[in-house]
Parts: sequence; structure tokens; C-alpha cells
Amino acid sequence: MRLHHLRLLGPLACAAALAAGCGGSDAGYDVDAAPPEVDRTDERALAHDCITRFSGIEATLEGDDFIQVGEPPGGARLEFLQFSGEAEGRQLDGEAEGSEQIGSVLLFVNDESDGVLEELEECALEIQ
Repeated sequence: MRLHHLRLLGPLACAAALAAGCGGSDAGYDVDAAPPEVDRTDERALAHDCITRFSGIEATLEGDDFIQVGEPPGGARLEFLQFSGEAEGRQLDGEAEGSEQIGSVLLFVNDESDGVLEELEECALEIQ
């Protein structure tokens, strides 16, 4: 089993236990502190702000549902769906191979480094 597959188990458990206090430390991204131009009702916009401004990672908004980190095909890609069940269904149907589900977000890890993936996971958890 590849290392990143084992590493994915922790964030999945963390997402499931988010209500119990997992993720989102006091030093984490504060949705309420987002700049006024960021729509606080748009999870993708908040995640992009967290990724680029808070974490300092190069990322671009693509279409209505995606954030591309770095350059494809190696850079990670986040897809924002309306419901966590939709994300889970895409994985079960084999339509999201190589992705990690974080609530309603699918994180396609590609060849991204573990350090960047950890930052992306944290941002996805912070905005949900």
C-alpha cells in the first residue's frame, strides 16, 4: 500500500470526528477574518483564501467547482460538491479514484507533497 493511502486514513477519521473537536486549532484559519471580498457563504472561495493567503500555497480557481494547486497533472485538485453524500457516492462509483473525501470536498492528491496535502486538508476542514 502506498504511503499516501495510509496517510489518508487519519484525515478521514478527523473529518468524521470534526464535531468532537478534531481539526481547527486556535491557530487555524478563521473564516470570520477572511477579507471582505471573499464570500463567506462560498466554501470554495473560503478554501481558496485559506490555501493562498493563510497557507501561502499557489492555487487557482477553475470553473465553478474546482481549485487547482500548482500545475497539473502533479498538483493536487480540490472539487467542491454540494453534499458529503455526493462526494462519497462519486468515490463508491469509482468516479473519484485517487481522491480523499473531506466532507463535501474531494481532494485529488495526484503527486502533491505530504506537506502541501496536510495544509489542503486543514483548509478543507476549517471551512466546513
